[in-house]
Order: sequence, then C-alpha cells, then structure tokens
Amino acid sequence: MRKRLLFVFRHKTGDERCGGLVMKALTLPLNVVVDRKPSRRSARRDTSRNRQISRLVTVIRMERSAQRLGRALVVIVDDRVAHGEHEDSTGPLVTELLEEAGFIVDGTVAVEGEVVDIRAALNTAVIGGVDLVVTVGGTGVSPRDVTPDATQGVLDRPIHGIAEALRASGLAAGAVDAGISRGLVGVSGSTLVVNLAGSRGAVRDGMATLSGLVPYVIEQLSGLDEA
Repeated sequence: MRKRLLFVFRHKTGDERCGGLVMKALTLPLNVVVDRKPSRRSARRDTSRNRQISRLVTVIRMERSAQRLGRALVVIVDDRVAHGEHEDSTGPLVTELLEEAGFIVDGTVAVEGEVVDIRAALNTAVIGGVDLVVTVGGTGVSPRDVTPDATQGVLDRPIHGIAEALRASGLAAGAVDAGISRGLVGVSGSTLVVNLAGSRGAVRDGMATLSGLVPYVIEQLSGLDEA
C-alpha cells in the first residue's frame, strides 16, 4: 500500500522590502511504502529516506532560528558623533554583528549624551516595533554617562542576569569599560533594550555574549517559543 504524505513547514524570513517578517511554506511530497513484512532493500530505502527528511527538518529549523529574530536599531550615544565632529566607528561594527546574527538592522541613530535625547530615541524604536535596540556608549561613571539613567525610565522589566553576564564577560576579556559599565538590559513593551559600553572591544565581546541569549528572549517576546 502506498501513501502520499505532505509535510508543510512554516518558517519566517526577513524581507527588507516590507520591513518585517513574512510567512512562507515549504512542501515536501514523498512516497512511503508500508509493508507488513518489509524486505531488507525496502528497509534500507526507508532508512535512507528518513535520514534525508531528518536533515531537511534540521536545516529548516536552523533557517528559522537565524531568520526569525526580527528588526534591530543601533543607538550611538556620543556628543562628537551626534554633532558630526567625529566619525562613528562602532555603529558599523554593531550593524555587521547584528546582521550576522540574523537581524535586519533598520539603521543607526547618533544622539548626544542627554537623558532626553537617549530616551526619545529608545521610545521611538519601541513605538516603531523593533525587536532589539542596542545602545553603545554612555555607560560609565562620568557626569555625561547617562545612558543607563535614560534607559531605566523606558524599561518595563529589567533583565539583570544578561547585564551581569555582559559585565563579567567584558572584564574577563580585558574590556575594562565593559567590566565597570552601569549598562542595563531589559524589556520595554515587546522590545529588548541592551546597553553596551563604547569601546570596540566591549562591543565585540558584548555581542558574542548576547548571541546565545537574545534569540531566546526574542522568541518569548514574540510568542514563537515552541518549548
């Protein structure tokens, strides 16, 4: 007896043209032979087919994991960059690392180290529906380092564990500004907000630390967690 089975996998893919996520379907038709007493040849054929299906499912799951992370925005907190007096060297780095992680980066915004300006940029991102906002700079202890103070007024729920992981990993990697950072991590609406210290070393180490944590948070916030 032969049966024809149809496997339908739904996954999310980033589409810059619509600035969001689009549902697509992949169909896999195949013939399955069901015998009361399958021959050795039939058993080997079925085993090979099952392995192929397993590999395909694995690829699709990996594709979903990389592509459904969503949209991100980078906020550079630097007076000189905001005034056009200094070239931004960290924004392109963060953008590159976010894209490698599977995000669509809406853009980079440079603001002065003022609570009002930082908070306005964060609120705009949250209202705009981005999934992740990464701020860079302004996390130290000088009078102009007010990024955490501005962020605190935007967050609905802080995530202390990720903030501590960023500090610990930064210090271990020799990024002193990351180790002494007052940066916060938390959720505002359905947006994850992350404060990173301003050095390139802190950015690289911070993004490496976030890579294993952010997808899980994004899944929970977007209701995609299937666990």
